[in-house]
Amino acid sequence: MTWLPSDFVHPVRVELPGGQYLRPISGADAPIDYPAVMGSRERLWSIFGEAWGWPAATITYEANKADLERHAAEIAAHESFNYVLFDAAGTTEYGCVYIDPPEKAGADAEVSWWVVDDVVGSELERELDAFVPRWIEEAWPFERPRFIGRDLSWKEWLALPDVG
Repeated sequence: MTWLPSDFVHPVRVELPGGQYLRPISGADAPIDYPAVMGSRERLWSIFGEAWGWPAATITYEANKADLERHAAEIAAHESFNYVLFDAAGTTEYGCVYIDPPEKAGADAEVSWWVVDDVVGSELERELDAFVPRWIEEAWPFERPRFIGRDLSWKEWLALPDVG
């Protein structure tokens, strides 16, 4: 992919200061991911629905698993990245971080993230909000990353011109 250097090696496990960690998502995460997504579906739809059509109210476990398998294939091909946020034991999902090639003009990557309803407003959410931009700056080769939902709203992002 032209959006990443050919020799770039993506992080496979990233420790957060509070003991949680990020790692690339896979289809094997479906048993933990599906309830996390569906337990926060209404709020996630209010954030991502207009832009991504996700997560639909009718999404099934099987469709979610297929989505995760697609994400894993995209990660392996360095096309885009979906990192899942786990507790230290790897048994509880707290959210996800997406690192994608730009769809809209003016950036060389588009980054977004979410947490489950149970940790909205918590120290973990604040930690993730501070951590992600720093991690992107330190570990990724981008010069102009865009943090959607952070440095501009999803509505503002949708109004930007498409790439190429």
